[in-house]
Formats: sequence, structure tokens, C-alpha cells
Amino acid sequence: MRRTEYDASQAAKRLKVPAAAFRWARHTGLIPDPDASPYQWSRAAVEALDVDAIRAAMPSPPISGGAAADRIADALGTPNRTIHGEKANVTAFVVRRFVDRGLLVDLSANPDGTLHHPGQVAEVCQREDLAALVAADTPLGPEQAAARLGVRRADFDHMVRLGWVRSPQSIEVRFGTSRAGAVDVALYTTASVDAVIPAHPEVDWEQLRTMEKGRRSPLAALRPEPTPIPA
Repeated sequence: MRRTEYDASQAAKRLKVPAAAFRWARHTGLIPDPDASPYQWSRAAVEALDVDAIRAAMPSPPISGGAAADRIADALGTPNRTIHGEKANVTAFVVRRFVDRGLLVDLSANPDGTLHHPGQVAEVCQREDLAALVAADTPLGPEQAAARLGVRRADFDHMVRLGWVRSPQSIEVRFGTSRAGAVDVALYTTASVDAVIPAHPEVDWEQLRTMEKGRRSPLAALRPEPTPIPA
């Protein structure tokens, strides 16, 4: 029995084009909105698509988030190095934040990684504000974030509890070689951490920064503001 409705992956297979190329063509408007359901096209709609145009829109294979990070680092003149365990200057975390900003499109259906159009990555690499964007989206762990704000880790944990800063992504950190010792560590963008102080002038930041270890945080008595209910 012939299929009469196709989702994106099924339509790409039917047209014999890479799924990433189909998603890119969908993003650029070469492929119209689904007509059979919110996420499915009819057979007639799929058969009417211009396969050559879809292929031409993405003539080379997509690149991974890690490869995109490497290209961005190269564009900044600070190449990522993979020897001697050196920390990358630009990470896939930054690339994911570029996706959140709408600067890059994720062409992958895999939640554990991203895929990107090489041409779009090249355009991003030419932006005059690239260095500022990377700096704003550079990840900070909780300890790093607390140090950047000049407060104790316990105080920063209260800021997280209060919703003053939110983590867009976590990473798994292993202690030793066993997975049993793995923990998830939340990461925060530098920009979101820097925004905490100006957003909360009601806090005595000088007092907070001079609190001695072991003393109760002034933030402990605060309660998160209720989330407004949509009208």
C-alpha cells in the first residue's frame, strides 16, 4: 500500500535527498507548510517538490556543532586545540546558544547533537560582532559563575532557586572512569550571569560579597516570584 502522508524524514527519503537538506529547504521556504497535518505533507505535495532546488540549496553535507565551533574559533583567530587536553576557545555549547538566538539553524533530529549548513556557519563567522556574541554565550559552571559575581557558591545556588539565572544546558561530568560517579553540571551563559546584578538593585551586593563562609545567605529568606498565568 502506497503511503499517502509523509513527515519530514519520510518525505526526504521519498525524494532521495538528505534529511538535513530537506530541513534546510523547509527553513528557507523552498518547501511549503505541511498540508496534510501540522507535520505531514500529502503525497501530491511531496511529488510536486523541486528536488534539484532542494539539493542545490545545500550542495555540501552539514557539519556538526563541534565543527561549527572550530570554524568560529578559527574566524576569531583563536583556533580550538585538541592536544594536551587544552580547553576549546569556542565550544558546541556556544553553537547551541547561537541556535537559540536564531543565528544558526539546527538541521539535526538528534537531541544530543546539532547539524548546520556550512554556508550559514560561514556567514556567522563574518559577523563584526562575532567576538562579543561568543563572549556572551561562553559557558560558566556554578563555581565559575559564583566567582564571576564575587559571591559564595551557596549564594549563587539561591539565585538559581529564585530564577534569577537559568541554565540552558547541562553536561555530564565523570569522577574517575565509572559512570556511577557521573553527575550533571548545569552551565550558564556569561551574559545571563552578568545580567543578574543590574537586574536586582534591591540586593546589597557589597554585603553579599563580604559574607563569611558558613553564615546564612541573605537570599535564603527570599521566595521566587510566582510565574504569571497567561491570560
